[in-house]
Amino acid sequence: MRVRTTAVAAATTLLGVGVAAVAAGRYVTDAALKPAPDRPLPNEPPLTVHAMDDDGRITLTRSLASLRPGTYGLVGRACHAVVGPVDDDVPHPADCVVRRLERVTHGTLDTGTRVRLTPQVHIGNPRDALGLEHADVDLPGELGPLPAWFLPGERTTWVITTHGLGTTREHPMVVMPMLHRMRIPVLDLAYRGDPGAPRPPDGISHLGDTEWRDLDAAIRYAVRYGAESVVLHGWSTGASMALHAAANSALRHRLSGIVLDSPVLDWRATLRALAAARRTPAALLPLAVRAAEGRTGLHDSKLAEAADPESLPVPTLIVHGPGDTLAPWDASRELAAARPELVTLHPVRHAPHAAMWNADPRGYEEALRRFLTPLI
Repeated sequence: MRVRTTAVAAATTLLGVGVAAVAAGRYVTDAALKPAPDRPLPNEPPLTVHAMDDDGRITLTRSLASLRPGTYGLVGRACHAVVGPVDDDVPHPADCVVRRLERVTHGTLDTGTRVRLTPQVHIGNPRDALGLEHADVDLPGELGPLPAWFLPGERTTWVITTHGLGTTREHPMVVMPMLHRMRIPVLDLAYRGDPGAPRPPDGISHLGDTEWRDLDAAIRYAVRYGAESVVLHGWSTGASMALHAAANSALRHRLSGIVLDSPVLDWRATLRALAAARRTPAALLPLAVRAAEGRTGLHDSKLAEAADPESLPVPTLIVHGPGDTLAPWDASRELAAARPELVTLHPVRHAPHAAMWNADPRGYEEALRRFLTPLI
């Protein structure tokens, strides 16, 4: 009887672990691969607004995040603002940080408001946010029409931009003024799962493994409407999409360059990091990742093949940094080291995932300008 009781208890325990693993896998997949477009990624800690003054300054909770250099969006419930560099010259409590408040885009920032930093600085469209004329266009995609913004330019080389995790097509607006000054046409894509775009059949992101086909549709659109060559500029999973397109698109011979910002080159590491940031117990992480593999089919991903250094077809700029906790910096460094004649690595320190421009706008734009100039 005791043996039977022990066996039943063991079986129950195993069943419980199995159920927990499945539940954790679904939870982790939802948390990591269904990011709300108006909610920052969980790698950014919550901050509290402690004060604002009439001189355009805001006081926030002191943390490594709020002390970062550069310019960031600041998002909370029903509000968005833009903060600039830290101002150390203003008296403030030891547990707080004072930053320049560039503007409040919408909503209000009252004392006690809970906010997070985000790389998404601009809200709206290029005309309203930046004063840049654009056309709203629909691209024929595999799952249906894909909304995009087209910003005209005199060059015959177009830049196609694709955002990444936790942002929308508003994120690439940070580089649009610079590209406009260089007279480069820009096509900024909303792809499956984005607001206004078709919903993926299973409702979740595949970290570029299926989404790249929407980028392929954008390349076809650009060529159809006058682009002689195309540069792909992707952030995060948008960078993964660019690598897939460079490896698999029937029009890959039209590509003249690739820009990879914080590329997701190891999707398992990214999924584990997102799960850990969602406070998934460490013991469940391996089980959760395996469950997520089964749900998404990512175990059949061709990203490793697409990111093979020997398969890179065109000059590539990687902008990344060791402070990225979601997409391993080492993978970018190894990719650059394997093809030094083709790949340029521009490191950015003290920058979270996909916020390389935010941490150093001038350095980022100068590296991008040097990369693009011989390609256009």
